Amino acid sequence: MIQFKVNGFFVVFLGLLFGFIGSIGAEGDVSVWLSTQDGEKRLSEEPPLAFSQDKNGDIPVIEIDPATTCQSIVGLGSSWEHATCENLFKLPEAARNEVIKKIVSPVDGIGMNLMRICIGSSDFIGEEYYTYCDLPEGETDETLEHFSIEKDRAYLIPVIKKSLEYNPELLFLASPWSPPAWMKTSGKLGGGKLKPEYYDAWALYLLKYIQAYEAEGIPIYAITVQNEPNMISMDYPTTLWSGEAQRDFIRDHLGPLFKENGIQTLVWCWDHNWNNLEFPRAIMSDPDAAQYVDGTGFHLYEGKVEAQSEFKKEFPDKHIYFTEGSVFRTTGATRMIAILRNWSRSYNGWVTMLDEHRKPNRGPHSASATAIELKDDLTVEYRYDYYMYGQFMKFIQRGAVRIESNNLETRSFANLAFRNPDGSIVLIVANAERNERPFAIACLDKFLQTALPANSVATYVWKP
Repeated sequence: MIQFKVNGFFVVFLGLLFGFIGSIGAEGDVSVWLSTQDGEKRLSEEPPLAFSQDKNGDIPVIEIDPATTCQSIVGLGSSWEHATCENLFKLPEAARNEVIKKIVSPVDGIGMNLMRICIGSSDFIGEEYYTYCDLPEGETDETLEHFSIEKDRAYLIPVIKKSLEYNPELLFLASPWSPPAWMKTSGKLGGGKLKPEYYDAWALYLLKYIQAYEAEGIPIYAITVQNEPNMISMDYPTTLWSGEAQRDFIRDHLGPLFKENGIQTLVWCWDHNWNNLEFPRAIMSDPDAAQYVDGTGFHLYEGKVEAQSEFKKEFPDKHIYFTEGSVFRTTGATRMIAILRNWSRSYNGWVTMLDEHRKPNRGPHSASATAIELKDDLTVEYRYDYYMYGQFMKFIQRGAVRIESNNLETRSFANLAFRNPDGSIVLIVANAERNERPFAIACLDKFLQTALPANSVATYVWKP
């Protein structure tokens, strides 16, 4: 048993939780798991490979350097937002629990260990939008006497608690889409800004949320101040922030309040796209604000992933996180590799399970088919993306350190390497090309040659 402390949360690694470890062969053997987009292979364990001293053939070589290390991993997962949880509650209890287990269990599922949850409601919800302190028009409640998480008890909190039973190491990132309407210039959950006179009330609101969830046995590992603070729409909960306003809020209100109350929950800023570094730069450039901020969260809808590396280079003492954006098919696996190669310590897909009509979704944004899909007859389909995610999440342990590997100069054939806390090396290779791709792996003066089928993802694990 290995135990270490992550920002106030004790995380216990039990070797037995990682079911794949028992399948790793003798020293020098390489265990292999494979998923193919045609469905023929679904996290299938393949015959083991073996390293040798010989390098034969003229094929591309993935060269791994365990001595060159980069960021460590906090967690990889998706979201327990309202739409997923509501769909889960349409299932009989036994079937519901089986789906939850297949999502978060490291042994019986794909081992998602960082889930994003909503502070109040997002656009992916079947019921009316809400916050924890909604009041009749014209009323205010600066001391939050009416604050209540009661609406979350319908299905959100039960799903979260059940997921903790299957994976006690699960961590939670929480994000708000809107403060209560009475705090905003629009007077509505959609659009508008937070009024400066309510900065203290909004900080208190976030504090009370963390305390209320902790009272339920659900510790919140990190929060963001606002989901997508540059998105403005009257059609669903949104709130417009500038980088300067979020800086002032964190520096003068949220940070001091959390410190005063001994809150260990981390604060991540921005929580939006790669195309606007000026926003988080305004926060990180102010030492008085930056002292309260652990890192910056990014989404993938606009801009380029290299922005993560650019920002990491500018603020090397602060962390990079990927907080929202699902990827699909094998091209999605190459994109996920790029996200993690560009210094992200996390990955969170957005919306885990919609029905076959891609509902519930009350907002204006269309949805793609999710990794897990609820059918009209209440059967559940685990689509290729579920297994593709598993190629990463089931094998990269929390605390794994990314190690250097060359990317072979192509976006359609990508790789990513980690050294796990147990000493094993994990190499993930995605081939989004239409043809089989032969290649070699080189590590510590040992080599092996293999090939990856078209449109597939493989995970290679070995003890050096």
